[in-house]
Amino acid sequence: MLLAPTIAASFRHHFQHEPLLVRAPGRVNLIGEHTDYNQGFVLPAAVDKEICFAVGLNQTDTIRLVAHDLNKTFSVAAANVQRSNTSWANYLLGVVAQFQQRGIAVPGFDCVFGGTIPMGAGLSSSAAVECGLAYALDALLHTNLDRMTLAHLAQKAEHEFALVQCGLMDQFASLFGQAGQVVRLDCRSLQYEYFPFDTQAAQVVLCNSGVKHSLASSEYNLRRQECEQGVAVLHRHYPHVLSLRDATLPQVQAHRAELGDVVYRRCRYVVEENARVEAACQHLLAGDLRAFGREMYASHAGLRDDYQVSCRELDVLVATAQQAPGVFGARMMGGGFGGCTINLVAPDQVDSFIAHQTAAYQQQLGLALETYTATIVAGVSALEPVIES
Repeated sequence: MLLAPTIAASFRHHFQHEPLLVRAPGRVNLIGEHTDYNQGFVLPAAVDKEICFAVGLNQTDTIRLVAHDLNKTFSVAAANVQRSNTSWANYLLGVVAQFQQRGIAVPGFDCVFGGTIPMGAGLSSSAAVECGLAYALDALLHTNLDRMTLAHLAQKAEHEFALVQCGLMDQFASLFGQAGQVVRLDCRSLQYEYFPFDTQAAQVVLCNSGVKHSLASSEYNLRRQECEQGVAVLHRHYPHVLSLRDATLPQVQAHRAELGDVVYRRCRYVVEENARVEAACQHLLAGDLRAFGREMYASHAGLRDDYQVSCRELDVLVATAQQAPGVFGARMMGGGFGGCTINLVAPDQVDSFIAHQTAAYQQQLGLALETYTATIVAGVSALEPVIES
């Protein structure tokens, strides 16, 4: 069942007019976790798990939303958009509110969306939902906002309507992805650079722990607060330190007692992870996937021990990956407390790797394992109209 024709047909069924079709990809992040809101470096890529939107202005003053996968609907007056008790609708309503806050009048519109991004797997379905609608409304309203503005708009939608104080990485990756490239984003300057990723040498394989990260939102916001506490301490001693991006490991270590054990470990992780991202990019340029993989394993250890956002299921998946032939590197990916591990695997070993991981997960934890191979694709784009046959 092809996604775009299905969503287009659903739109015509519900609304009896022709939509604009938009695809918005999810993302993987090869390395650089929890660094984005600390103004550090990340290395994401857009992947071929995506949300498809059919959107059209409806000549009324009502916004009508259909979540195709959930078989749920939601409607609201365009003039009365605010946070609702319907969590899935909030991601979309938050985007509308951001246009309105910029003084852009948003008339009534119809929207059907659905996709192939597994929920709760850490592939950032929420950012894809936000970015896809933002792109569609920008096109329909002829507002000509650039992609970075759309990324910020989508991020603010998540802050204000989903109440998750996310960094910019997920929205950036969904909008700025390029096929066959990973992109290093400097989350302070917003400068970015593409690095070729050779899928003939390494295949991205995702292992879904099956654990839904129910803790992730509250703990995510807590981690952000802990980092801000660390910055406040360091800033008193080093006035130029305005974020953990500005801090060095010797500075963090020098004030370990004042930071306290927990905040010290949070700060140490972020400073070390930024260094790992920069090193990893050099390994990519040198074509040294084994060295890149070592940075991934070190990232996971830091997320597990210092940032404390892993869980037993993720740790088992990374440990078993280290024992499998053809694996360059593995780590947990995303906010934590569940979701996926990301693994770089030699293409001729992918089938045996998946079999190895599936058997080990069942044996050690008694759990079934879902896996996905991911192809690196371009960011959000409009699709050609789907003509009904």
